Amino acid sequence: MSTITIAQECGCFKRSDLENNTSFESKDDAMMKAQGMLNHMNTKFCGKHGFELSENGHDFSISMKAPQPAASGCCGGGHCS
Repeated sequence: MSTITIAQECGCFKRSDLENNTSFESKDDAMMKAQGMLNHMNTKFCGKHGFELSENGHDFSISMKAPQPAASGCCGGGHCS
């Protein structure tokens, strides 16, 4: 048995049709579903933060990535140059 857990449920996740703590008989099925969820969360959610997938034995966890500061000190708004 393999489980997919969402570590922190952001507002976009709560409004989505995705479910937390889903279980699968096969680790391969869980991995495929987790990768699909990760892709959906990183491409369809608001973009305020990214998500990353980690594996622990037969279980998978999707968590928010730590924010990465801009190397140049620019916020990326297009008005710094």
